[in-house]
Amino acid sequence: MLKTDSQSHRVIIIGAGPAGLALAIELGHRNIPCLVVERNERVGYAPRAKTTHVRTREHMRRWGITEEMCAASPLGLEYPSDVMFVTRLNGYPLAKFENSFNCSPKKNPLYAEHAQWIPQYSLEEVMRKHAQSLPGVEIRFNCEYLSFEQNESGVCTKFRDINSDSEFILEADYLVGADGARSRIRDAIGAVMRGEKGLSRNYNIIFRAPGLAEAHPHGPGVMYWQVNSEMPSLIGPMDKDDKWFFMPTKLGEGVTFTDAEAVAAIRLSTGIDLAYEILSSDEWTVNSLIADRYRQGRVFLTGDACHLHPPFGGFGMFLGILDSIDLGWKIAAVLNKRGGLGLLDTYEIERNSVHKYVVAEAVANHQVLSGQLAQKGLEDEGEVGDRVRAVVGEAIKIKKQAEFNSLGVVLGYRYEKSPIIIGDGSAFPPQHPSVYTPSACPGCRAPHAWMEDGSSLYDHFGDEFTLLLGCQVDSQLVALAKSQAIEAGVVLKVLKLDCPEIDTLYAADFTLIRPDQHVAWRGNVWPEQAVQVLLQIAGYEY
Repeated sequence: MLKTDSQSHRVIIIGAGPAGLALAIELGHRNIPCLVVERNERVGYAPRAKTTHVRTREHMRRWGITEEMCAASPLGLEYPSDVMFVTRLNGYPLAKFENSFNCSPKKNPLYAEHAQWIPQYSLEEVMRKHAQSLPGVEIRFNCEYLSFEQNESGVCTKFRDINSDSEFILEADYLVGADGARSRIRDAIGAVMRGEKGLSRNYNIIFRAPGLAEAHPHGPGVMYWQVNSEMPSLIGPMDKDDKWFFMPTKLGEGVTFTDAEAVAAIRLSTGIDLAYEILSSDEWTVNSLIADRYRQGRVFLTGDACHLHPPFGGFGMFLGILDSIDLGWKIAAVLNKRGGLGLLDTYEIERNSVHKYVVAEAVANHQVLSGQLAQKGLEDEGEVGDRVRAVVGEAIKIKKQAEFNSLGVVLGYRYEKSPIIIGDGSAFPPQHPSVYTPSACPGCRAPHAWMEDGSSLYDHFGDEFTLLLGCQVDSQLVALAKSQAIEAGVVLKVLKLDCPEIDTLYAADFTLIRPDQHVAWRGNVWPEQAVQVLLQIAGYEY
């Protein structure tokens, strides 16, 4: 007979990658007891992702872990996040994108936090430590998901302890699959991935190369695209201790690499003969897929379990963490009786629209790789080679600019057709992958501003809903709004900053901002039916 664990977990999360840890942190900050179950013995196996985008770090600021993230940066915050296109590391320069992904630590009025170049395993360790520091959050490693059953009151999930080979059952209100591309939770709820498979085959090789940074003439950067016909590839520093990554971008069917062959490929692509040590290699296939559903009853999917796309642009971890933030505040609101069950219906509605937008951008980035940019004569000496390199360099600047200057994607996504967003009749700003236009149009990320004391506007938002008031709003309305929020069962912080610049930025006297810093409603008159507005944005009635 299986043992049923008596511990009180309101939410069980399968997978301790960035999406699973983000959900645990969001729930932990909202006092929801949760359990993360991971079949591996620790976090930090994946060497692929290296970009933590601006929007991701804005939420990490809200969680209070940006200093820990900075301390974990192996290359240092001042290391230039430049992306360079070269024929080879020992070859000719072609094009350069400075401050790619907005990693510069200098303050920018558009956002509260800069991006960061950091290996995924280092980020996961920071997130794990923070998650485990929160009351009510537990992580169990060496624990394998087996199956689940659900009814109207909860979910019973069966697990196997890998160390003891014993099985047990856990009960919870909700179960979330953050278990990656091969999600067993996705299969269990009958969700099907739709889209295009097999866009390309790829190898990700991690290697140690003492002296490589000094052996080429192009200067420090986070990524070098090697454009040549022999071994086109991406290469760049991964971590301290001379650890680098290498990814060939033109592989024939069935091509694999032994360690010796990987070393030969690195030497061929770079033109630099050093003592390379292969640390790991990982073959993978690029797909463009989105699940046809993200939920069955009390069971949800988040992160790679419900969307897969090319890695070009660094959007995978960005999407997964933001999925979990959206789902996390909504589950917490329901369990804390601060929001209606309708909130849970909006998770797929809101995130699916974002997934389609971002996946399309990632696919567009994938369509132009280093092998496709090579031309005859690119590595020739003299005037002929100079002319070819000039033409290719200009093409790179046009075709790849959106991949490395993607603020329009990272900050410009919005929830256009969500039933818990109340439009005001204003038009959304145009979307461009490289251009972010701040807008307080309902559904958009709340525009950012720095305050006179050096704090971020976001630092003043409440943990739940925030009502941002313009300078000219009658103070008597503050008491009215608070009483109506109590009537609606909504936790509301009323914020009046007496800052004309923010009034101009938000273009309204009243702006309701959600826990995830998206605008839910705005207007120049506090509505007579304010209770109904509050009920709708909190998922009680719509």
